[in-house]
Amino acid sequence: MSTLIYAHRGASKQAPENTMPAFELGYKQGADGIETDVQLTKDGIPVLIHDETVNRTTNGTGFIKDLTYQELSALDAGSWKSDTYSDTRIPTLDDLLAWNKEKNLKLNLELKNNIISYPSIEKIVTEKLKDYNMVEQSVISSFNHNSIALLDSLNVEVDYALLTSKRTSDLISYSKDIHARGIHIRYRLLSNRFVTNAKQNGLYVAVYTVNSPLSISKVLRLGCHAMFTDVPKRALEIKQRNK
Repeated sequence: MSTLIYAHRGASKQAPENTMPAFELGYKQGADGIETDVQLTKDGIPVLIHDETVNRTTNGTGFIKDLTYQELSALDAGSWKSDTYSDTRIPTLDDLLAWNKEKNLKLNLELKNNIISYPSIEKIVTEKLKDYNMVEQSVISSFNHNSIALLDSLNVEVDYALLTSKRTSDLISYSKDIHARGIHIRYRLLSNRFVTNAKQNGLYVAVYTVNSPLSISKVLRLGCHAMFTDVPKRALEIKQRNK
């Protein structure tokens, strides 16, 4: 199978990360899918933002968990990147799923619950995917492996994968035990041995965050299932040259 190219937080090198303009640009550049981060507002609305606070990527301050969706939606999430994107808003998961109805891109939803616990986020996200009929084209991932284990115990239909920046001796066996489909690893952990071992155990390997030509080429050469990149256009050009 050809390596899938996910626009990491959208085409985030050029557009403000985790916003509709970034997702749209990733789509226009030909990405196979969109990778984004999901957190919950104070009133339980799933929104797409990486940091636990709004400080870095908006003109506001505070934790996502302490802000209502109405408060969050008033913030400017684009000007920090460029004046071109002034008044861009933090999107909801519904915004992304509705936008994707006609585009039919693959989706990787990372649950950002490894630092702050969001009760019921697994159920909320999977129910949204069901509502929009996007279960089959979606993957849920998290650094919080208890969250992945919870997904397994809930018998949800969506595929899920472990996210890790550390290699541990039991990573592959643990992934199999909780019926994960794959392992999403930091690029520095990538090796032919790891990919081979994972495949032999029925697991795929996806790699984040891959931006340089050399790292993109290595992911392709080792036959990884997917890569997450801030520069999908560059990754696609290299993939075409390597065919």
